[in-house]
Amino acid sequence: MQLHFTKMHGAGNDFIVIDLISQDYTICPQDVRRLANRHLGVGCDQILTVEAPHNPQVDFRYRIYNADGSEVKQCGNGARCFAIFVREKKLTRKRTIRVETAAGVIELRALQNNEVEVDMGAPEFEPEKIPFAATARQQSYALLIDNTELEIGSVSMGNPHAVLRVESTSQSEVERLGPLIESHADFPQHVNVGFMQIVSEKEIKLRVYERSVGETLACGTGACAAVVYGISRSWLSDPVTVALPGGKLSVSWAGEGQPVIMTGPTAVVFEGSIKI
Repeated sequence: MQLHFTKMHGAGNDFIVIDLISQDYTICPQDVRRLANRHLGVGCDQILTVEAPHNPQVDFRYRIYNADGSEVKQCGNGARCFAIFVREKKLTRKRTIRVETAAGVIELRALQNNEVEVDMGAPEFEPEKIPFAATARQQSYALLIDNTELEIGSVSMGNPHAVLRVESTSQSEVERLGPLIESHADFPQHVNVGFMQIVSEKEIKLRVYERSVGETLACGTGACAAVVYGISRSWLSDPVTVALPGGKLSVSWAGEGQPVIMTGPTAVVFEGSIKI
Protein backbone atom coordinates (compact mmCIF):
# COMPACT_ATOMS: atom_id res chain seq x y z
CA MET A 1 0.00 0.00 0.00
CA GLN A 2 0.95 3.65 -0.34
CA LEU A 3 1.28 5.07 3.17
CA HIS A 4 0.76 8.82 3.57
CA PHE A 5 2.69 10.67 6.27
CA THR A 6 3.74 14.12 7.47
CA LYS A 7 7.28 14.96 8.57
CA MET A 8 7.29 17.37 11.54
CA HIS A 9 9.63 18.57 14.25
CA GLY A 10 9.40 20.15 17.68
CA ALA A 11 12.53 22.17 18.46
CA GLY A 12 14.51 19.88 16.15
CA ASN A 13 13.19 16.59 17.58
CA ASP A 14 11.82 15.14 14.32
CA PHE A 15 8.90 12.82 13.69
CA ILE A 16 6.99 10.96 11.04
CA VAL A 17 3.29 11.40 11.87
CA ILE A 18 0.83 8.86 10.45
CA ASP A 19 -2.95 9.17 10.43
CA LEU A 20 -4.31 5.69 11.20
CA ILE A 21 -7.88 6.92 11.41
CA SER A 22 -8.14 7.69 7.70
CA GLN A 23 -5.72 4.94 6.59
CA ASP A 24 -6.12 1.19 7.08
CA TYR A 25 -2.66 0.08 8.13
CA THR A 26 -1.19 -1.80 11.09
CA ILE A 27 2.26 -0.60 12.07
CA CYS A 28 4.99 -3.15 12.83
CA PRO A 29 8.57 -2.83 14.17
CA GLN A 30 10.12 -3.74 10.81
CA ASP A 31 8.27 -0.90 9.06
CA VAL A 32 9.17 1.52 11.88
CA ARG A 33 12.87 0.76 11.47
CA ARG A 34 12.65 1.17 7.70
CA LEU A 35 10.74 4.46 7.83
CA ALA A 36 12.98 5.92 10.54
CA ASN A 37 16.21 5.06 8.71
CA ARG A 38 17.79 8.34 7.59
CA HIS A 39 19.60 6.70 4.66
CA LEU A 40 17.12 4.10 3.39
CA GLY A 41 13.79 5.53 4.56
CA VAL A 42 12.28 8.89 5.45
CA GLY A 43 14.31 9.47 8.61
CA CYS A 44 13.21 10.55 12.09
CA ASP A 45 13.80 10.23 15.81
CA GLN A 46 10.34 8.75 16.42
CA ILE A 47 7.17 7.74 14.58
CA LEU A 48 3.84 8.99 15.94
CA THR A 49 0.49 7.46 15.11
CA VAL A 50 -2.93 9.08 15.38
CA GLU A 51 -5.58 6.49 16.23
CA ALA A 52 -9.17 6.32 17.37
CA PRO A 53 -9.35 6.29 21.18
CA HIS A 54 -10.23 3.31 23.33
CA ASN A 55 -11.47 5.70 26.03
CA PRO A 56 -14.68 7.53 25.00
CA GLN A 57 -13.74 10.45 27.27
CA VAL A 58 -10.77 11.46 25.09
CA ASP A 59 -10.35 12.61 21.49
CA PHE A 60 -7.53 10.42 20.14
CA ARG A 61 -5.08 7.66 20.94
CA TYR A 62 -1.44 8.76 20.64
CA ARG A 63 1.29 6.13 20.17
CA ILE A 64 5.06 6.62 19.92
CA TYR A 65 7.69 4.36 18.36
CA ASN A 66 11.45 4.80 18.65
CA ALA A 67 13.63 4.40 15.57
CA ASP A 68 14.59 0.86 16.66
CA GLY A 69 10.94 -0.25 16.46
CA SER A 70 10.21 -0.23 20.20
CA GLU A 71 7.07 1.47 21.48
CA VAL A 72 7.45 4.00 24.31
CA LYS A 73 4.90 5.56 26.63
CA GLN A 74 5.46 9.30 26.27
CA CYS A 75 7.03 12.00 24.11
CA GLY A 76 6.44 15.67 24.90
CA ASN A 77 7.77 17.20 21.68
CA GLY A 78 5.76 14.64 19.74
CA ALA A 79 2.63 15.57 21.68
CA ARG A 80 2.91 19.16 20.48
CA CYS A 81 3.29 18.01 16.86
CA PHE A 82 0.34 15.65 17.35
CA ALA A 83 -1.92 18.58 18.33
CA ILE A 84 -1.02 20.64 15.26
CA PHE A 85 -1.30 17.61 12.97
CA VAL A 86 -4.86 16.64 13.98
CA ARG A 87 -6.01 20.24 13.59
CA GLU A 88 -4.34 20.77 10.20
CA LYS A 89 -5.74 17.45 8.93
CA LYS A 90 -9.17 18.60 10.17
CA LEU A 91 -9.54 15.54 12.38
CA THR A 92 -10.71 18.00 15.05
CA ARG A 93 -11.44 21.71 15.39
CA LYS A 94 -10.78 21.75 19.13
CA ARG A 95 -7.96 23.83 20.56
CA THR A 96 -7.90 21.77 23.75
CA ILE A 97 -7.38 18.12 22.85
CA ARG A 98 -7.36 15.17 25.22
CA VAL A 99 -5.36 12.13 24.12
CA GLU A 100 -4.66 8.74 25.64
CA THR A 101 -1.10 7.47 25.76
CA ALA A 102 0.41 4.31 27.22
CA ALA A 103 1.34 6.48 30.23
CA GLY A 104 -2.18 7.88 30.71
CA VAL A 105 -4.27 10.81 29.47
CA ILE A 106 -2.61 14.12 28.62
CA GLU A 107 -4.13 17.43 27.53
CA LEU A 108 -2.82 19.48 24.59
CA ARG A 109 -3.70 23.14 24.02
CA ALA A 110 -3.02 24.68 20.61
CA LEU A 111 -1.88 28.30 20.98
CA GLN A 112 -0.95 30.92 18.40
CA ASN A 113 1.93 30.64 15.89
CA ASN A 114 1.99 26.82 15.98
CA GLU A 115 2.96 26.74 19.64
CA VAL A 116 1.36 24.11 21.86
CA GLU A 117 1.02 23.84 25.63
CA VAL A 118 1.03 20.30 27.01
CA ASP A 119 -0.17 19.21 30.43
CA MET A 120 2.30 16.36 30.99
CA GLY A 121 0.78 15.21 34.28
CA ALA A 122 2.54 14.97 37.63
CA PRO A 123 6.08 13.57 37.77
CA GLU A 124 6.71 10.26 39.52
CA PHE A 125 9.57 10.00 42.02
CA GLU A 126 9.07 6.57 43.59
CA PRO A 127 11.90 4.31 42.35
CA GLU A 128 9.74 1.26 41.65
CA LYS A 129 7.47 3.36 39.43
CA ILE A 130 10.27 4.97 37.38
CA PRO A 131 11.55 2.10 37.38
CA PHE A 132 14.90 2.47 39.14
CA ALA A 133 16.67 0.01 41.42
CA ALA A 134 16.84 2.03 44.64
CA THR A 135 15.62 0.82 48.02
CA ALA A 136 13.96 4.15 48.87
CA ARG A 137 13.19 7.51 47.32
CA GLN A 138 15.99 10.05 47.71
CA GLN A 139 16.64 13.59 46.53
CA SER A 140 19.55 12.26 44.46
CA TYR A 141 21.34 8.96 43.90
CA ALA A 142 24.91 7.76 43.39
CA LEU A 143 25.33 5.81 40.16
CA LEU A 144 28.58 3.91 39.60
CA ILE A 145 29.92 4.39 36.06
CA ASP A 146 33.44 3.20 35.13
CA ASN A 147 34.43 3.09 38.82
CA THR A 148 33.27 6.69 39.28
CA GLU A 149 30.22 7.73 41.30
CA LEU A 150 27.94 10.18 39.50
CA GLU A 151 25.20 12.09 41.31
CA ILE A 152 21.91 11.85 39.44
CA GLY A 153 18.29 12.71 39.91
CA SER A 154 15.74 10.16 38.72
CA VAL A 155 12.15 10.89 37.76
CA SER A 156 9.49 9.53 35.44
CA MET A 157 7.48 11.76 33.12
CA GLY A 158 5.65 8.72 31.75
CA ASN A 159 9.11 7.48 30.73
CA PRO A 160 12.24 7.14 32.89
CA HIS A 161 14.84 9.91 33.15
CA ALA A 162 18.21 10.33 34.82
CA VAL A 163 19.42 13.94 35.18
CA LEU A 164 23.01 15.01 35.81
CA ARG A 165 23.99 18.57 36.70
CA VAL A 166 27.07 19.58 34.70
CA GLU A 167 29.25 22.68 34.56
CA SER A 168 28.95 22.96 30.78
CA THR A 169 26.76 21.07 28.33
CA SER A 170 29.25 21.79 25.54
CA GLN A 171 32.02 20.08 27.51
CA SER A 172 29.93 17.16 28.79
CA GLU A 173 30.81 13.63 27.74
CA VAL A 174 27.36 12.93 26.32
CA GLU A 175 28.56 10.44 23.70
CA ARG A 176 30.52 8.40 26.28
CA LEU A 177 28.36 8.67 29.40
CA GLY A 178 24.97 8.69 27.64
CA PRO A 179 24.96 5.04 26.51
CA LEU A 180 26.61 3.83 29.75
CA ILE A 181 23.90 5.41 31.91
CA GLU A 182 21.09 4.58 29.45
CA SER A 183 21.85 0.86 29.71
CA HIS A 184 22.85 0.78 33.41
CA ALA A 185 21.55 -2.27 35.25
CA ASP A 186 19.80 -0.07 37.84
CA PHE A 187 17.38 1.03 35.09
CA PRO A 188 15.62 -2.20 34.03
CA GLN A 189 13.76 -0.48 31.16
CA HIS A 190 16.80 1.66 30.26
CA VAL A 191 16.64 5.42 30.75
CA ASN A 192 16.79 8.79 29.00
CA VAL A 193 19.81 10.76 30.19
CA GLY A 194 19.79 14.54 30.63
CA PHE A 195 22.91 16.70 31.01
CA MET A 196 21.78 19.95 32.67
CA GLN A 197 23.75 23.18 32.94
CA ILE A 198 22.15 25.82 35.16
CA VAL A 199 22.50 29.29 33.63
CA SER A 200 20.30 31.00 36.25
CA GLU A 201 17.36 30.03 38.44
CA LYS A 202 15.13 30.74 35.43
CA GLU A 203 17.15 29.14 32.61
CA ILE A 204 19.04 25.93 31.89
CA LYS A 205 20.91 24.43 28.97
CA LEU A 206 20.17 20.77 28.31
CA ARG A 207 21.40 17.91 26.16
CA VAL A 208 19.54 14.59 26.19
CA TYR A 209 20.69 11.11 25.23
CA GLU A 210 17.44 9.26 24.53
CA ARG A 211 17.11 5.54 25.08
CA SER A 212 17.10 3.48 21.87
CA VAL A 213 17.73 6.67 19.86
CA GLY A 214 20.90 8.47 21.00
CA GLU A 215 21.32 12.21 21.42
CA THR A 216 18.51 14.25 19.88
CA LEU A 217 18.18 17.98 19.23
CA ALA A 218 15.40 18.21 21.81
CA CYS A 219 13.49 16.04 24.28
CA GLY A 220 10.30 17.40 25.80
CA THR A 221 9.97 14.90 28.64
CA GLY A 222 13.71 15.33 29.26
CA ALA A 223 13.21 19.09 29.61
CA CYS A 224 10.37 18.48 32.06
CA ALA A 225 12.41 15.97 34.08
CA ALA A 226 15.39 18.34 34.29
CA VAL A 227 13.26 21.26 35.49
CA VAL A 228 11.45 19.09 38.03
CA TYR A 229 14.77 17.83 39.41
CA GLY A 230 16.23 21.35 39.46
CA ILE A 231 13.22 22.82 41.28
CA SER A 232 13.16 19.92 43.75
CA ARG A 233 16.82 20.68 44.59
CA SER A 234 16.04 24.44 44.96
CA TRP A 235 18.41 25.23 42.09
CA LEU A 236 15.60 26.54 39.86
CA SER A 237 12.51 28.68 40.24
CA ASP A 238 9.27 28.19 38.29
CA PRO A 239 8.88 28.81 35.34
CA VAL A 240 12.10 27.79 33.57
CA THR A 241 13.35 28.30 30.01
CA VAL A 242 15.10 25.20 28.68
CA ALA A 243 17.61 25.82 25.89
CA LEU A 244 18.17 22.64 23.87
CA PRO A 245 20.36 22.27 20.75
CA GLY A 246 17.22 22.48 18.58
CA GLY A 247 15.42 25.35 20.30
CA LYS A 248 13.83 26.58 23.51
CA LEU A 249 10.95 25.24 25.61
CA SER A 250 9.17 26.75 28.59
CA VAL A 251 8.49 24.41 31.52
CA SER A 252 6.40 25.17 34.59
CA TRP A 253 5.95 23.04 37.73
CA ALA A 254 4.28 24.21 40.95
CA GLY A 255 5.67 21.39 43.08
CA GLU A 256 4.95 17.91 44.42
CA GLY A 257 1.73 16.38 43.13
CA GLN A 258 1.22 19.12 40.52
CA PRO A 259 1.31 18.66 36.74
CA VAL A 260 4.22 19.78 34.60
CA ILE A 261 3.23 22.25 31.87
CA MET A 262 5.46 22.43 28.80
CA THR A 263 5.11 24.98 25.99
CA GLY A 264 7.06 25.06 22.75
CA PRO A 265 7.09 25.33 18.95
CA THR A 266 6.17 22.90 16.18
CA ALA A 267 6.78 22.86 12.44
CA VAL A 268 5.67 20.87 9.42
CA VAL A 269 8.69 19.96 7.27
CA PHE A 270 6.99 18.16 4.37
CA GLU A 271 4.30 15.66 3.44
CA GLY A 272 4.77 12.52 1.43
CA SER A 273 3.90 8.90 0.79
CA ILE A 274 5.92 5.71 0.68
CA LYS A 275 5.17 2.20 -0.53
CA ILE A 276 4.89 -0.25 2.39
